[in-house]
Amino acid sequence: MQIKRLRITGFKSFVEPADLVIEPGLTGVVGPNGCGKSNLLEALRWTMGEASAKSLRGAGMDDVIFAGTATRPARDFAEVSILAEIAGPDGADEREIVRRIERGAGSAYRIDGREVRAKDVGLLFADAATGAHSPALVSQGRIGAVIAAKPADRRAMLEDAAGIAGLHVRRKDAEARLRATEANLARLDAVIADQDARAAALRRQARAAERYRLLSNQIRVAEARTIFARWRDAAAAAESATADAAR
Repeated sequence: MQIKRLRITGFKSFVEPADLVIEPGLTGVVGPNGCGKSNLLEALRWTMGEASAKSLRGAGMDDVIFAGTATRPARDFAEVSILAEIAGPDGADEREIVRRIERGAGSAYRIDGREVRAKDVGLLFADAATGAHSPALVSQGRIGAVIAAKPADRRAMLEDAAGIAGLHVRRKDAEARLRATEANLARLDAVIADQDARAAALRRQARAAERYRLLSNQIRVAEARTIFARWRDAAAAAESATADAAR
């Protein structure tokens, strides 16, 4: 990946829109302490998806927005865009990655004008063997950390340099999805077991209701037969009494 232009608006000390064009060869930024050189690197890392305000020397992510001075009002948003040439299977393509933050409203990302997730931006840069935490981005105090890095950190640097960081990001994403799927399956098994228990209870209730209906029908038939027998006996007694009275 080759970064060709960095456009900054309202990010930290860059209150006015500023373009940093990176031409082939060596591009350097020279200036006294406090002129904003470190802000350029932080703008790159922020656009690549940096989520820690502390690593950007701020207490909160809104601190990257120009806070104002005695003569200039604070800005309500900050926006940084990176124009990069990224190698692909069909050759190199120019891609524009934009991150915008509004005070109190959070960040939004765009790639070539299309809104995307922060994870999509991270994968794009990971596939290009770079990113917000790439060892290729060396800020103040990082040289000593690189020299004293632990074996695991050195391995991450070598993987980044080899261009396989994107594969690891996708593997972790796939593993997270598998774990989520396993958790969903476990919950589904619990729901199925609960539904099976409810179904068994309903089947028992259905059998009891069917037996109750059958017994109720039998009781009604028996009561009807008893009433009919009583009526028949009463009718016979009435006929006999009528005959006795006629004699």
